[in-house]
Amino acid sequence: MPCPRHLLVLFLALACPVSAAPDADTAAIPIWPKAAPGSERRAAEPEQLEAGAYVHNVHLPSLTVSRPDARRANGAAIIVVPGGGHRMLVFQNEGMVPARALNRYGITTFVLKYRLAREAGSTYTIEGDAVADARRAIRWVRAHAKDYGVDPHRIGIMGFSAGGELVSLLADNPQPGAPAPADAVDRQSGRPDFQILIYPGPLGIPARSAAGAPPAFIAAGTLDRCCAPPALTLYTQLREAGVSAELHMFASTDHGFNVAVHNDRISIQHWPDRLADWLGDEGWLSASH
Repeated sequence: MPCPRHLLVLFLALACPVSAAPDADTAAIPIWPKAAPGSERRAAEPEQLEAGAYVHNVHLPSLTVSRPDARRANGAAIIVVPGGGHRMLVFQNEGMVPARALNRYGITTFVLKYRLAREAGSTYTIEGDAVADARRAIRWVRAHAKDYGVDPHRIGIMGFSAGGELVSLLADNPQPGAPAPADAVDRQSGRPDFQILIYPGPLGIPARSAAGAPPAFIAAGTLDRCCAPPALTLYTQLREAGVSAELHMFASTDHGFNVAVHNDRISIQHWPDRLADWLGDEGWLSASH
């Protein structure tokens, strides 16, 4: 006896599943119209991925969105800026992995790919092009806040190592004179509501505008010759300027501890919880901020 039609359709569906549509939140969203200023000639060049984790050859700066569970989303947003010495981007361990860790606390995250000033053959600058990408990312998220259920007054930026340098350069130092806005995104404020610096490099520290800086969470390892001193210096400056700041120096810990991908110390396993504590205490996770 032939199978009923609905059973045949069910069998075919199970035997030959349809490919799922790509998740829009994993797509890189360009933050500049057409091309970033100064990158027009190279905007069409593809990025290069090394070992599935390190990104090179960025000429079209972008954001990759990672959303929390809708039941947990609280309207806070953080732009995550990976490190890599301005020669590459540690896109997974200092980008997507911490972005997803922050999703647990209801935070919508945006991982930035920015132009690399110290990569071989680069014509970009850190203080000019890379910082411009970070500032544009803040403006872009603020301009699209409604699209992602984000509060435009609760947008922070978080940088690891070289990414921390970009955070400090734009948050703790004088802002350059802005050219005429090129579009609606440019009309948004490029100042973060709060800043998070994880083993930040020395560029931008000591700060030259500490008194006007946004609240800060700073963390580094005590064994980090590169980036423990800048963390201590910036914290001291902010505290003396009356800016709300919290500092965590982790014992027996060196550079690059990210979110404990290669470190089994309990304090390092749990440092994102300390960040969440600070965000909660400061009101950034609450719509009433």
